[in-house]
Order: sequence, then C-alpha cells, then structure tokens
Amino acid sequence: MTRKSIDCRTAPNDVGCTLAISGEPGELVAAAAQHAVTVHGHADTPELRAQLSGLLTDEPAISEPGAFAQLIEFGTDRIGEWDAIIDRWAAAIGAQRTVRWSILGTDRDRPGRYVAVVEFPGYTEAMANSGHPATQAFGKELQAICSSEPQFRNLDVRSTRTY
Repeated sequence: MTRKSIDCRTAPNDVGCTLAISGEPGELVAAAAQHAVTVHGHADTPELRAQLSGLLTDEPAISEPGAFAQLIEFGTDRIGEWDAIIDRWAAAIGAQRTVRWSILGTDRDRPGRYVAVVEFPGYTEAMANSGHPATQAFGKELQAICSSEPQFRNLDVRSTRTY
C-alpha cells in the first residue's frame, strides 16, 4: 500500500502551522485528527476525519522529474555554525518555506569543503524562496562563515530512482 501524507501548509490555517506527517492511511487520519484537535482547536468528529481523509496525498518520492535542486559548494572552518544558520532561516521563513528537503555533506577529499543540496518542487518555488528576505539573510550569514564565495549549481531534476 502506498504511504500517504498530509501537510498543514496545504490547507488554510490561522496558526501558521507547518506540520507534515506521513504513514498508512488509518494511522495518518487518527494522528491528523489528534493534531487538528490539540493544535487547531477542532472537535474530533466523523466529519473532521472524512475531511482529513480527503486531504491525504501519496507520500512524495525523495524527488521527481520537474523538481529543482540547488547545490551549494562552500569552504569554511566554521561549519559548527551551519545548523544554527539553517534553524534561523527556517524560523524566519515559516510557512512560506518552499524547500522540501536538504542535506549537507562533507567533502572527504578536500578538508574544509562542504556541499549542501536543497530540493524544491520546481523552479518557480525555488525562485520564490530565493527572493524571500529570510533567504537573503541566510545568504549573508553563509557568506560570513565562508572562506571564499559559495558556488551555486542550479539543476532541473530529469529522473529519479530508488534502489
């Protein structure tokens, strides 16, 4: 059975909730109902559970053709500051975040070099993210810890495979 997901960012909510959860449909509706009650103030009714069931989508793959990925290569001797910079960015951008996932890797062959990979649903969402003031602040903070100018690679995802 395909795992399902539900994401508060896809439904109007007045608390600015960004929670996304995934699982098997029965478990997911139960967890989403509990969240809707405790965070959003809804009553746990059959109608709420039916509405939540209607909001379930297939759990997205790690990526898919049409997505957009950005690689950021940089050098620093202050990598310990990376997580705090990312945390400040995530808090500042909040529900307007269009990034789906990211990873940070250490270059084994070149000490002090790192590559961040950031994935978006598409180019348009990436550009919305880039234009956000929180992302501009992130760029300044990243530059401050870098030993040279970060290098960006902009990639359109052509295919994906899971092994």
